[in-house]
Amino acid sequence: MTEIIASQTEAHTPAGHSLEAPARKRPRPGERRIQILQTLAGMLEHPRGEKITTAALAAKLSVSEAALYRHFASKAQMFEGLIGFIEQTVFGLINQITTQEEHGLRQAQAIVRMLLSFAEKNPGMTRVLTGEALVGEHERLQERINQMIDRIEASLRQCLKVAATQAAFPPDADIPVRVALITAAVQGHWHRYVKSGFRKAPGENIDAQLRVLLG
Repeated sequence: MTEIIASQTEAHTPAGHSLEAPARKRPRPGERRIQILQTLAGMLEHPRGEKITTAALAAKLSVSEAALYRHFASKAQMFEGLIGFIEQTVFGLINQITTQEEHGLRQAQAIVRMLLSFAEKNPGMTRVLTGEALVGEHERLQERINQMIDRIEASLRQCLKVAATQAAFPPDADIPVRVALITAAVQGHWHRYVKSGFRKAPGENIDAQLRVLLG
Protein backbone atom coordinates (compact mmCIF):
# COMPACT_ATOMS: atom_id res chain seq x y z
CA MET A 1 0.00 0.00 0.00
CA THR A 2 1.52 3.31 -1.01
CA GLU A 3 1.42 6.19 1.43
CA ILE A 4 0.22 8.85 -0.98
CA ILE A 5 -2.65 6.87 -2.50
CA ALA A 6 -3.59 5.68 0.98
CA SER A 7 -3.67 9.23 2.31
CA GLN A 8 -5.76 10.32 -0.65
CA THR A 9 -8.27 7.60 0.16
CA GLU A 10 -8.38 8.74 3.79
CA ALA A 11 -9.03 12.31 2.67
CA HIS A 12 -12.26 11.15 1.06
CA THR A 13 -13.52 9.38 4.18
CA PRO A 14 -16.72 11.14 5.34
CA ALA A 15 -16.47 13.07 8.60
CA GLY A 16 -17.31 10.95 11.61
CA HIS A 17 -16.52 7.67 9.82
CA SER A 18 -13.32 5.66 10.15
CA LEU A 19 -11.72 3.37 7.64
CA GLU A 20 -12.55 0.51 10.01
CA ALA A 21 -16.26 0.99 9.48
CA PRO A 22 -18.13 -2.07 8.12
CA ALA A 23 -17.53 -2.49 4.41
CA ARG A 24 -20.35 -1.62 2.05
CA LYS A 25 -21.54 -4.30 -0.34
CA ARG A 26 -20.83 -2.04 -3.30
CA PRO A 27 -17.99 0.52 -3.45
CA ARG A 28 -18.87 4.12 -4.20
CA PRO A 29 -18.34 5.30 -7.79
CA GLY A 30 -14.59 5.63 -8.39
CA GLU A 31 -13.69 3.83 -5.17
CA ARG A 32 -13.08 0.51 -6.91
CA ARG A 33 -10.73 2.20 -9.38
CA ILE A 34 -8.69 3.53 -6.47
CA GLN A 35 -8.63 0.08 -4.88
CA ILE A 36 -7.37 -1.44 -8.13
CA LEU A 37 -4.59 1.14 -8.43
CA GLN A 38 -3.66 0.72 -4.75
CA THR A 39 -3.39 -3.03 -5.21
CA LEU A 40 -1.37 -2.71 -8.41
CA ALA A 41 1.04 -0.29 -6.73
CA GLY A 42 1.35 -2.67 -3.78
CA MET A 43 2.15 -5.62 -6.06
CA LEU A 44 4.85 -3.54 -7.75
CA GLU A 45 6.61 -3.25 -4.38
CA HIS A 46 7.56 -6.92 -4.66
CA PRO A 47 9.62 -7.08 -7.86
CA ARG A 48 10.87 -10.60 -7.17
CA GLY A 49 7.36 -11.95 -6.92
CA GLU A 50 5.21 -13.40 -9.64
CA LYS A 51 4.58 -11.51 -12.87
CA ILE A 52 1.74 -9.05 -12.52
CA THR A 53 -1.22 -10.22 -14.56
CA THR A 54 -4.85 -9.19 -14.50
CA ALA A 55 -5.62 -12.65 -13.07
CA ALA A 56 -3.18 -12.13 -10.18
CA LEU A 57 -4.51 -8.61 -9.59
CA ALA A 58 -8.11 -9.85 -9.57
CA ALA A 59 -7.17 -12.59 -7.10
CA LYS A 60 -5.60 -10.01 -4.76
CA LEU A 61 -8.85 -8.04 -4.84
CA SER A 62 -11.02 -11.17 -4.58
CA VAL A 63 -12.92 -10.20 -7.72
CA SER A 64 -13.16 -11.60 -11.24
CA GLU A 65 -11.08 -10.33 -14.15
CA ALA A 66 -14.35 -9.20 -15.72
CA ALA A 67 -14.87 -6.92 -12.70
CA LEU A 68 -11.49 -5.30 -13.39
CA TYR A 69 -12.39 -4.70 -17.01
CA ARG A 70 -15.50 -2.80 -15.96
CA HIS A 71 -13.14 -0.10 -14.66
CA PHE A 72 -10.11 -0.42 -16.95
CA ALA A 73 -10.17 -1.73 -20.52
CA SER A 74 -6.69 -3.25 -20.20
CA LYS A 75 -3.69 -3.60 -17.90
CA ALA A 76 -2.06 -0.78 -19.87
CA GLN A 77 -4.92 1.50 -18.79
CA MET A 78 -4.28 0.52 -15.18
CA PHE A 79 -0.64 1.57 -15.55
CA GLU A 80 -1.82 4.79 -17.19
CA GLY A 81 -3.95 5.37 -14.10
CA LEU A 82 -0.85 5.05 -11.92
CA ILE A 83 1.17 7.33 -14.18
CA GLY A 84 -1.65 9.88 -14.13
CA PHE A 85 -1.61 9.81 -10.34
CA ILE A 86 2.18 10.29 -10.28
CA GLU A 87 1.92 13.24 -12.67
CA GLN A 88 -0.87 14.89 -10.70
CA THR A 89 1.01 14.51 -7.42
CA VAL A 90 4.48 15.48 -8.61
CA PHE A 91 3.49 18.52 -10.65
CA GLY A 92 1.05 19.63 -7.97
CA LEU A 93 3.94 19.64 -5.49
CA ILE A 94 6.24 21.41 -7.97
CA ASN A 95 3.62 24.16 -8.34
CA GLN A 96 3.42 24.47 -4.55
CA ILE A 97 7.19 24.77 -4.28
CA THR A 98 7.54 27.42 -6.98
CA THR A 99 4.60 29.39 -5.57
CA GLN A 100 5.75 29.36 -1.96
CA GLU A 101 9.51 29.77 -2.54
CA GLU A 102 10.77 32.80 -4.48
CA HIS A 103 14.46 31.88 -4.49
CA GLY A 104 15.32 29.97 -7.66
CA LEU A 105 18.09 27.80 -6.24
CA ARG A 106 15.98 26.78 -3.26
CA GLN A 107 13.14 25.94 -5.65
CA ALA A 108 15.42 23.55 -7.55
CA GLN A 109 16.74 21.99 -4.35
CA ALA A 110 13.24 21.50 -2.96
CA ILE A 111 12.02 19.90 -6.21
CA VAL A 112 14.89 17.40 -6.20
CA ARG A 113 14.28 16.48 -2.55
CA MET A 114 10.56 16.10 -3.25
CA LEU A 115 11.20 13.76 -6.20
CA LEU A 116 13.39 11.54 -4.04
CA SER A 117 11.00 11.65 -1.09
CA PHE A 118 8.12 10.66 -3.37
CA ALA A 119 10.16 7.67 -4.54
CA GLU A 120 10.97 6.56 -1.00
CA LYS A 121 7.32 6.71 0.06
CA ASN A 122 6.07 5.02 -3.11
CA PRO A 123 8.50 2.22 -4.05
CA GLY A 124 6.08 0.50 -6.41
CA MET A 125 5.53 3.70 -8.37
CA THR A 126 9.30 4.24 -8.50
CA ARG A 127 9.54 1.06 -10.57
CA VAL A 128 7.13 2.74 -12.98
CA LEU A 129 9.25 5.92 -13.04
CA THR A 130 12.40 3.94 -13.85
CA GLY A 131 10.58 1.95 -16.53
CA GLU A 132 11.42 -1.39 -14.90
CA ALA A 133 7.75 -2.18 -14.29
CA LEU A 134 6.90 -1.25 -17.88
CA VAL A 135 9.11 -3.84 -19.59
CA GLY A 136 6.89 -5.88 -21.88
CA GLU A 137 4.00 -3.43 -21.51
CA HIS A 138 2.65 -1.09 -24.21
CA GLU A 139 5.32 1.30 -25.50
CA ARG A 140 3.06 4.32 -25.00
CA LEU A 141 3.54 3.93 -21.24
CA GLN A 142 7.30 4.49 -21.45
CA GLU A 143 6.71 7.38 -23.83
CA ARG A 144 4.48 9.00 -21.23
CA ILE A 145 7.15 8.59 -18.55
CA ASN A 146 9.69 10.16 -20.93
CA GLN A 147 7.36 13.12 -21.42
CA MET A 148 7.00 13.47 -17.67
CA ILE A 149 10.80 13.58 -17.24
CA ASP A 150 10.94 16.28 -19.93
CA ARG A 151 8.41 18.32 -17.97
CA ILE A 152 10.45 17.92 -14.78
CA GLU A 153 13.55 19.13 -16.64
CA ALA A 154 11.59 22.14 -17.92
CA SER A 155 10.55 23.01 -14.35
CA LEU A 156 14.14 22.76 -13.08
CA ARG A 157 15.37 24.83 -16.02
CA GLN A 158 12.92 27.60 -15.11
CA CYS A 159 14.13 27.50 -11.49
CA LEU A 160 17.75 28.02 -12.55
CA LYS A 161 16.75 30.83 -14.90
CA VAL A 162 15.06 32.53 -11.95
CA ALA A 163 18.21 31.95 -9.88
CA ALA A 164 20.34 33.58 -12.59
CA THR A 165 18.17 36.72 -12.48
CA GLN A 166 18.66 36.80 -8.71
CA ALA A 167 22.45 36.64 -9.08
CA ALA A 168 22.33 33.33 -7.19
CA PHE A 169 23.51 31.36 -10.20
CA PRO A 170 26.23 32.32 -12.71
CA PRO A 171 24.55 33.99 -15.71
CA ASP A 172 27.09 32.35 -18.03
CA ALA A 173 26.43 28.87 -16.62
CA ASP A 174 25.13 26.35 -19.13
CA ILE A 175 21.72 25.87 -17.54
CA PRO A 176 20.51 23.05 -19.85
CA VAL A 177 23.67 21.06 -19.06
CA ARG A 178 23.25 21.60 -15.31
CA VAL A 179 19.60 20.58 -15.49
CA ALA A 180 20.45 17.45 -17.46
CA LEU A 181 23.00 16.47 -14.78
CA ILE A 182 20.52 17.11 -11.95
CA THR A 183 17.82 15.07 -13.69
CA ALA A 184 20.28 12.24 -14.34
CA ALA A 185 21.24 12.28 -10.65
CA VAL A 186 17.59 11.99 -9.61
CA GLN A 187 17.00 9.12 -12.02
CA GLY A 188 20.18 7.46 -10.80
CA HIS A 189 18.92 7.58 -7.22
CA TRP A 190 15.58 6.11 -8.33
CA HIS A 191 17.33 3.25 -10.12
CA ARG A 192 19.65 2.51 -7.19
CA TYR A 193 16.67 2.45 -4.84
CA VAL A 194 14.87 -0.07 -7.04
CA LYS A 195 17.94 -2.23 -7.75
CA SER A 196 18.77 -2.40 -4.02
CA GLY A 197 15.36 -3.91 -3.31
CA PHE A 198 14.31 -0.56 -1.77
CA ARG A 199 17.05 -0.75 0.87
CA LYS A 200 19.19 2.23 -0.19
CA ALA A 201 17.32 5.45 0.52
CA PRO A 202 16.99 7.54 -2.67
CA GLY A 203 17.85 10.77 -0.84
CA GLU A 204 21.18 9.53 0.48
CA ASN A 205 23.95 12.18 0.14
CA ILE A 206 21.72 14.37 -2.02
CA ASP A 207 22.59 17.60 -0.15
CA ALA A 208 26.30 17.18 -0.86
CA GLN A 209 25.54 16.29 -4.48
CA LEU A 210 23.31 19.35 -4.90
CA ARG A 211 26.15 21.56 -3.68
CA VAL A 212 28.30 20.18 -6.48
CA LEU A 213 25.59 20.23 -9.15
CA LEU A 214 24.38 23.73 -8.32
CA GLY A 215 27.73 25.19 -7.30
